[in-house]
Amino acid sequence: MRVGELSRRTGVSVPTIKFYVREGLLHAGELSSPNQARYDESHVRRLRLVRALIDVGGLSVAAIRDVLAAVEDPGRSVHEVLGAAHDRLAPREDGPDDTAREAAHEQVLALIARRGWQVHGDAPAIRSLADALAALHRLGHTRFAEMSLDLYAEAAERVAASDVAYAAREAAREDAVENAVVGTVLGDALFTSLRRLAQVDASARTGCGCGPSTAPGSGCSPR
Repeated sequence: MRVGELSRRTGVSVPTIKFYVREGLLHAGELSSPNQARYDESHVRRLRLVRALIDVGGLSVAAIRDVLAAVEDPGRSVHEVLGAAHDRLAPREDGPDDTAREAAHEQVLALIARRGWQVHGDAPAIRSLADALAALHRLGHTRFAEMSLDLYAEAAERVAASDVAYAAREAAREDAVENAVVGTVLGDALFTSLRRLAQVDASARTGCGCGPSTAPGSGCSPR
């Protein structure tokens, strides 16, 4: 197919497709003449993946380039590709390395030991979790972490098992690593949305689920 048809099938404009080729997010088409290239189903699949990572996953072009480089590296295992995706997803806070963060870091390491997780000490998610715990402490909400941390960890274990099982269901490496990336990036968006829906429901079940999603006529007044 030509670039116009590729654009129609994927909903991505021709200039954007050419930009993705220049940026290394999409492999070039096969030249059929000096000014024409032909594309195939692999381009359709890659474009849909890139758009999902941008539109739903919220990744930058640079982050996607790094993740795709790991996907296309035959020397990397699915586990290593998953790590590369985590590296680009973990938020990085520029806050102070104060006593709150130091204490939170120790709290995270204790959680990992308590649950027997096989995690390297330099995993970016350790830092981002410690940042979140430190922020809770500074805001005076340490009790939230005390009540929720192990409960969240238990839920995360179940979700992670599902993610890994989905990646492992494909025998071909290319499919397995794509599943790992999709399960990580889009799975985050899926889980966050489900959690928010469950919060609305849990709030409503306490007697008055006042919030942006409260149904008209429910008897609750917006705050």
